[in-house]
Amino acid sequence: MNSLLPPSFPSLAPNAGLAALQARFQRDLQLLALPSKNWTPAITHEGQPVLDVAVVGGGMGGLALTTALQHLGIRAQIFDQNPEGYEGPWATTARMETLRSPKELTGPALGFAALTFRAWFEAQWGEEAWAVLDKIPRLQWMDYLRWYRQTTGVVLHNGQRVVAVRPRADQLAQLDLVDTHNADRAYSVLARHIVLATGRDGLGGPWVPEVAHQLPRDRWAHSSDRWDDAAFAGKQVVVVGGGASAMDSAATALENGAAAVHLLIRRKELPTINKGKGAGNPGAAHGFPRLPDAWKWQLRNYINRQQVPPPQGSTLRVSQHSNAFFHLGAGIENVQLRADGKLRIDTSQGPIAADFIVFCTGFRPDWELRPEFAPFAPHVRLWQDRFTPPPGQEDSELERSPDLGQLFEFQEKTPGSCPGLERIHCFSYPAALSLGTVSGDIPQISDGARRLSQGLAGALYAEDIAVHYAAMERYSEPELEGHEWVDSPLPPYDEVTA
Repeated sequence: MNSLLPPSFPSLAPNAGLAALQARFQRDLQLLALPSKNWTPAITHEGQPVLDVAVVGGGMGGLALTTALQHLGIRAQIFDQNPEGYEGPWATTARMETLRSPKELTGPALGFAALTFRAWFEAQWGEEAWAVLDKIPRLQWMDYLRWYRQTTGVVLHNGQRVVAVRPRADQLAQLDLVDTHNADRAYSVLARHIVLATGRDGLGGPWVPEVAHQLPRDRWAHSSDRWDDAAFAGKQVVVVGGGASAMDSAATALENGAAAVHLLIRRKELPTINKGKGAGNPGAAHGFPRLPDAWKWQLRNYINRQQVPPPQGSTLRVSQHSNAFFHLGAGIENVQLRADGKLRIDTSQGPIAADFIVFCTGFRPDWELRPEFAPFAPHVRLWQDRFTPPPGQEDSELERSPDLGQLFEFQEKTPGSCPGLERIHCFSYPAALSLGTVSGDIPQISDGARRLSQGLAGALYAEDIAVHYAAMERYSEPELEGHEWVDSPLPPYDEVTA
């Protein structure tokens, strides 16, 4: 029985429903003749095997993409630095009680009904329980992804930390890694393509205002940090921000005994409408890459300016506490450590004292935070290198987004400066401006995985066309053996009756 479910939910015998669901999925694969046989030539380089595709990141995006590649007969493996079962943020740094996405979304199912969260849920607790369920509990979503990994059979190597991603000029790409399960043993993996499925902070990391660096590091955290929840007990906590992560962080502090939590929100009103939700449809999933640059920028900039409101449930999770305080129009201006050990936080409404600050200020593309990308980062063309937004649409986050090609590939800022860069692909959130939100969010992750997997299959085929043509010439399996017919002479020709 999953502890996140209400006690009234019935439970099947251990794994009985899931075993039947897995059999159903395998039958679906059989009926569709999937996965395809490996058709790319097996390549070695100096005795080392070469993968078709190496995927960095074993979260939802990496799982969906690698499964799609596997179905197309492409040799792909995942490398993830986290322990098994803790890929992605769901069981580590995420703190929401439930996902904000509607429970009906099919996520990484790739068109297979048996791979959906709903099928997984109903296999264990039935249709009536599904009808009662409002939103998907966060940790239950992680349980589903663990099952997804097991059921699809993807090859995922845990405890493998990427040290460097290296484009090469010899039609290969290289991953330098250390095996944290084996005393940080250093080794390299060669692949024809490398995909970075590295999530929300895919090309950077957490962003905090400059004032944060005026304080000792043990007096503040970013919402994406891992922390000891018990450390909030009895403390005056300030949370900077008004989005979903701010509500989740504030609620975590309150639920763990904080004396008071003050949310400092720069805006005078919280946004109430999720404009991004209103923009989601199949046309957007497939048509965004076709849009002119100006439309791409306008759409993404509008969503950024409007901002995404925190979920209602997350907000109520905070406001139900009498020691929670929302301060609107209170942008943070300065911070300092007082002589008595308290923090003084100056806001646009005046000062406030605290013991600890949680910055819920999101993520930014920032190559300096990702030294593993140093071999190619200076050569990547960004949107700011070729697009000037109209007045009033300036956006520093979008300016630093990579200008990607149709296969999510990085492109050179200066042609010829980084041979092989096109073999590195960005299947993470920073791809949104170039190709839409098909590589980081639940609603369209299958669309993105199928688009990239099919594109990579096409690229591999085109590159090896001479090999495939030679294989076609060598192909000699007969359809006919010669005994299926008898050669007959033409009948006599009669000019009168002809």
